[in-house]
Amino acid sequence: MERNILLTIEYDGTGFHGWQRQPEVRTVQGVLEEALSRVCATPITIDGVSRTDAGVHALGQRATFSGDFGIPADRIPIAVNGLLSGTDREGDLRIIESRQVPSGFHARFDAKGKKYRYMIRNEENMAVFLRNYRYQVSETLDMDAMRTAASYIIGEHDFACFQAAGGTPRETTVRTVTSLDIFQEGEPGARDISIEIAGDGFLYNMVRIITGTLVEVGRGKIAPEQMINILDSHDRGTAGHTAPPQGLYLVEVYY
Repeated sequence: MERNILLTIEYDGTGFHGWQRQPEVRTVQGVLEEALSRVCATPITIDGVSRTDAGVHALGQRATFSGDFGIPADRIPIAVNGLLSGTDREGDLRIIESRQVPSGFHARFDAKGKKYRYMIRNEENMAVFLRNYRYQVSETLDMDAMRTAASYIIGEHDFACFQAAGGTPRETTVRTVTSLDIFQEGEPGARDISIEIAGDGFLYNMVRIITGTLVEVGRGKIAPEQMINILDSHDRGTAGHTAPPQGLYLVEVYY
């Protein structure tokens, strides 16, 4: 009897060429499909919610797959994680949860929204051990200016200005950002800044471009109120730079 399984997955994106399966390179989808096919003793293809880029991390990626196999849903994480523990990249990918869902449920198409977190290390000399998990910005950032600029992003807008070229063409670039919060920890000169953004959907590199634009605001290169004109322009050229991938984390998917 065919069953439909929903996975919750976490991974360190450093050692992967992104989520999507590609020939001859290591990807999250490729590694998981190979392991699941062995555990389920049948070819498995998974559909993920977010096609994260190389270097991007996930705390709560979701994916579905279906098939006729004997292993109970709640035993799949144990079996797959055990199989992956014997590889030379042990510890950078793990299934957190596996449960059976109704037939026809799809991880991506049934998702109501997602939350991402972007981590910035705002200090002049960042520890080398953080290089794969933070975006280092040496200049002290103006947090109040960044929060003011962020307030203009919340709500329903045409976010074409925050879409990079090269992604899958979309029917519309209108999205709704439900929250955008900026937190900081630590003392000035050695602090982490966390940008958390949630919404009903995101365009290609949208979170990284929003982050890069907010960094430009924090540096004083873009006025906070200019965010209104950037959004109204629908032009990628008016927004700031694209922040690097290693600071980005997919935190949660909402259903």
